[in-house]
Amino acid sequence: MRILESLPALLRDDPRVSVVFAHDPSSAFGSGVRDLLRASGCRVMPWEQLAHTDADLILTASENVDVPEGDCPVLVLPHGIGFQKRVPDARGPHDRLSGLVPDTLLESGRAWLAVSHPDQERQLLAAHPKTAGRTLLLGDPCYDELLAGRARRDAYREALGVAADQRLVVISSTWGPTSLLGRHPDLPVGLLGALPQDAYRVAAVVHPNVWSAHGAWQIRTLQASALDAGLILMPPVHAWRPALVAADVVIGDHGSVTLYGAALGHPVLLGAFGADAVPETAVRGLAAAAPRLDPGGDLAAQVEDVVRDHTPERYAPVTRQAFAGAGRALVRLREVVYELLDLPEPASGPPPDLLLPRPEPAAEPVTSWLVVTETGMEASGAVVTVRRYPAAARAHARGGIDAEDGSLRCVHLACSDGERDRRRLESASVIARTAPAGSAAEALAWIRATLAELPGALLAACAVRSGGHLVGLRDGRVVETAVTGPATASGLPAAVVYAWLRQLCAAPADRPAPADALLTLRLAGVRDEDVVLRMRPSAEFP
Repeated sequence: MRILESLPALLRDDPRVSVVFAHDPSSAFGSGVRDLLRASGCRVMPWEQLAHTDADLILTASENVDVPEGDCPVLVLPHGIGFQKRVPDARGPHDRLSGLVPDTLLESGRAWLAVSHPDQERQLLAAHPKTAGRTLLLGDPCYDELLAGRARRDAYREALGVAADQRLVVISSTWGPTSLLGRHPDLPVGLLGALPQDAYRVAAVVHPNVWSAHGAWQIRTLQASALDAGLILMPPVHAWRPALVAADVVIGDHGSVTLYGAALGHPVLLGAFGADAVPETAVRGLAAAAPRLDPGGDLAAQVEDVVRDHTPERYAPVTRQAFAGAGRALVRLREVVYELLDLPEPASGPPPDLLLPRPEPAAEPVTSWLVVTETGMEASGAVVTVRRYPAAARAHARGGIDAEDGSLRCVHLACSDGERDRRRLESASVIARTAPAGSAAEALAWIRATLAELPGALLAACAVRSGGHLVGLRDGRVVETAVTGPATASGLPAAVVYAWLRQLCAAPADRPAPADALLTLRLAGVRDEDVVLRMRPSAEFP
């Protein structure tokens, strides 16, 4: 992946260089590599043929490959930030420093190790003297892309379905038993159940080794409830970068993606941190500076606290320890590649500084919610506060749902007509149509049919394309609703009507609530909108 992200910009328009790809099929994490190369249009040679190929340069982003004997140089690019983790050594019973090539390759004088900071050269020299003179300070092309991508942050958020008034929480997990998801596989669904959906979105960036070792089917099965609750599960190839740029909060571990998030200035919570992280590295500096997440505590409060207490310069020392020469990595990398090829660089300008592409949508729509409404009075009039939690995740959430003092709290289950869980659909108090009706007559017909089909439902709501919403009650009455602000799905007006009707039922007999009302809809943590409710006579309901 790292080579596919960097190489095209280095070699563009140069007919002197031919590139052929090969991959080791015996790797424990090789699943999907051939498919990735084929999908990218790469020419792939059999691995066993590599030893018989007269190459001028071997470029790899994995140090753990058996490079064939020969004289051509081998340039090893990092696939993370520096040399910050100890991993199992496939060649023996012990572990090794991730990113460090075998002694035989160092002794041959062919290997060159790319580093992003001078501290990494000193670290390698102290840990492994044979690396002396074999490192090249290039910077980090991925970090440069992330920095440049900040100019398109709003576009990335829009592509991911994150509204301007929502926060995006990105969960970042490396691989192995000490990783975030290795220790807390239920964290995504727990977060989704704790955070109001109208105020937050949650995305997950999972290390490619996890995808390769377990397979996409297994990952999606393990995270099925989280996916039903709206988890944005980023594909393992390329798309994690715009998601990280778009983030408001990063919850991670000792993996590189968490450190990239800190370097971008995002608030960070560490939900796990493995002993396999190497001392005196940038990621260890992050461990000392970042607050810890308590997975068993109030997740929503911890997210809100880390946002409130964060300062943009909090991780500046860690960033300075990880990266040097920001903005010039591709320029320096092209210089090195052509020097090792013994060719002059192309006469064209420097490699293009391309912005990250918009990611493809990676989440399914949420179709059921546990809706909490609180009705109270303020100087401006009645206020209905609404919090919606994905029903598929709420059972996994920690902490209760507390009402404000003096308010009337109601909790109900609401489903859209796209809900596939029949039991949940039949248990819902409110059913909302996803697509707006072309006319009021069409909306009323749908309401009648829905309430007849689902006898457990108390309300059915449908938007009308010309404007407004109709909410039908089981007793035949219909409430017209109009909401200010951006276009609103029917579930929110239905929540207001539900709370308003509960308020009507609770009103004293000598002071009945009015049939029509002007209310404030307060989406907790998001915004306030005005809502007008008007009761239509029962006779208008077919």
